[in-house]
Amino acid sequence: MVFNWNDPKRSAGSANDSDVPLEDRYPLLIDAVQDYAIFMLDPTGRVASWNSGARKIKGYVADEIIGRHFSIFYMPEDVAADKPGRELVLATAQGRAEDQGWRVRRDGSRFWADVTITAVHDTSGALLGFAKVTRDMTERMRLAELEHASELSAHMQVAREDEQRRIARELHDDLGQQLIALKMGIIALSQRLAANGTDPSGSAAAIALQGQIDSMIASLRRIAANLRPPMLDDLGLAAALEWLVDDFTQRFHMSVKFHTDIDDATVAPFAASALYRIVQEALTNVARHAQASEVLIEASSDADTCTIHIEDNGRGTIVADAGKRGSFGLLGMRERVRQLHGTLKIDSAPDKGFRIAVQIPINAIRPDESPPV
Repeated sequence: MVFNWNDPKRSAGSANDSDVPLEDRYPLLIDAVQDYAIFMLDPTGRVASWNSGARKIKGYVADEIIGRHFSIFYMPEDVAADKPGRELVLATAQGRAEDQGWRVRRDGSRFWADVTITAVHDTSGALLGFAKVTRDMTERMRLAELEHASELSAHMQVAREDEQRRIARELHDDLGQQLIALKMGIIALSQRLAANGTDPSGSAAAIALQGQIDSMIASLRRIAANLRPPMLDDLGLAAALEWLVDDFTQRFHMSVKFHTDIDDATVAPFAASALYRIVQEALTNVARHAQASEVLIEASSDADTCTIHIEDNGRGTIVADAGKRGSFGLLGMRERVRQLHGTLKIDSAPDKGFRIAVQIPINAIRPDESPPV
């Protein structure tokens, strides 16, 4: 027997519960379920009943859907591959069929469904039809995708830092040493030319080449340090930040006030890299956009929180437009802060400077913690 769950006589509130026979309460119970689409199919796959959860999830009212084939809920490519028919065959043979995949609502929108189709037989074993239960898992799937993306992002950050460390060392140890060897060879050549006294112009050219090589070595060291400052691994976060501030001051001729009381021993390598990159990105944005003359950087920690405050006296911006200002830099900062389970706040206004405040739970930066995801 297939219950008509849409019979007005069975609607909630149509009779006192005590007057409803026990066997008739099951359809009422099923119709009251909101989070699951629960309905019957006849043996050919046509919809034979419809509960309120089905109406909520799929968008059809009972009069629109009863009597129509349930393949209407499937994606066109699944219908073309006869997925609905195969699921009924499987349910008939094995008693039930389970599936997860995209389904289509009445308005054409998609949702990720968890589906169970169960064959229903009478007491003699004859197939009466199928009970179909569908749950909308779209939000859960998206949450899982976000968690996976977060984990992937954290691993990519670690891999990128490792690769930048490798490139920086090769630039410094390999190409840097070759330039130094070239410079020594030119010095030796200029000394021989000067001793012979036969080609003064050649000696002067050799000296000029020395100057060019010195400039190349300085540029190479700066590029390598920007990729991965060796003191971040050798001396810790505080020393790396001091170098970053000093290099920024010399290159952009800005006054930078820097203070930190963070104990390097309490900062894990992953967290140290993230905190360094946050300050580096902030200074890059100041250099590109702020038109500032002064910058304040404070990094501190207490028993609960690590805090970084960066402020400039530049032209500022409207906070709503901050994402457009150095958007990739701000996005990078937000992602690093998110990976450390912290918060990033921006405060600015036209001609009022630009302020960034980062707060990170101290547990997220401790050396005994795994890289956050």
